[in-house]
Amino acid sequence: MALSKRSIETLLDLVEIKLSCLCVTDREDAREQATLEACRRELSALGGMKNGSAVLTFPTKSAPKTQSAATA
Repeated sequence: MALSKRSIETLLDLVEIKLSCLCVTDREDAREQATLEACRRELSALGGMKNGSAVLTFPTKSAPKTQSAATA
């Protein structure tokens, strides 16, 4: 069974989201991260994307920026 390009892109997006939310705290998390990164490479190869260039990457988690009442 072949996957459509759209299905591959959707799966890549899901893998990227999972990777961006993953906090590695133990060996099991590190294994999951390595598995997801391998999955991302395989899906990119299936979709014919060079180095995952068509994949949207998300920034790492950070505290939201807030404006103070004086500057608003």
